[in-house]
Amino acid sequence: MPLQSRVRPDGELVADPTRGLLLGNRGGRLHDPATRTLGRRRWTSARWISCELAFGGRRREVWGEGYTELFFLDEPTALAAGHRPCYECRRADALAFAAAVARAEGLERAPTAGELDRRLHRERLDGRVRRLHRLDAADLPDGAVVASGDAFLALRDDRALAWTPAAWLPAGARPDGELDVLTPPTALAALAAGFAPRWHPSAEA
Repeated sequence: MPLQSRVRPDGELVADPTRGLLLGNRGGRLHDPATRTLGRRRWTSARWISCELAFGGRRREVWGEGYTELFFLDEPTALAAGHRPCYECRRADALAFAAAVARAEGLERAPTAGELDRRLHRERLDGRVRRLHRLDAADLPDGAVVASGDAFLALRDDRALAWTPAAWLPAGARPDGELDVLTPPTALAALAAGFAPRWHPSAEA
């Protein structure tokens, strides 16, 4: 049985046998190691990160005694769910993300990891409920993910791509008008200022 470790763009955790391009966590352990099932918590801190699947030859038992490993189809998915690049295993990406936020907002220095975490935590949640941001499609960069009914759509060039656990699927033309945006404003700023997300190969089709 697959673990409930796959992250949807809205941040919900579902069971699926595929793992995608990135690993991550939400600051600690959310599962019971004995039963390998989730408890009631969905995070332990504001530090929600996305990591490399392999780094430094480390070997872990998934959902063992340590933190709860989570998996993402790709970076637009992770950003939409409210995660940022890890400063250890993805240091170059993390620094590029912070620098892009600084460029977008005219900051004198790039925000620290802790500052990004606090911002993203405010932007992704309204209490314990997922926060949506009502924004105009014309203002959204490639890589933004929006909620459309029961579907999650990523914007890329003139297209919309529908999220599934295994791949992005064609979903017609890029939508216009006001949309319910999942990707937090800080991540939108980074994307708009040139941060290049790691797309799943299916997005190239």
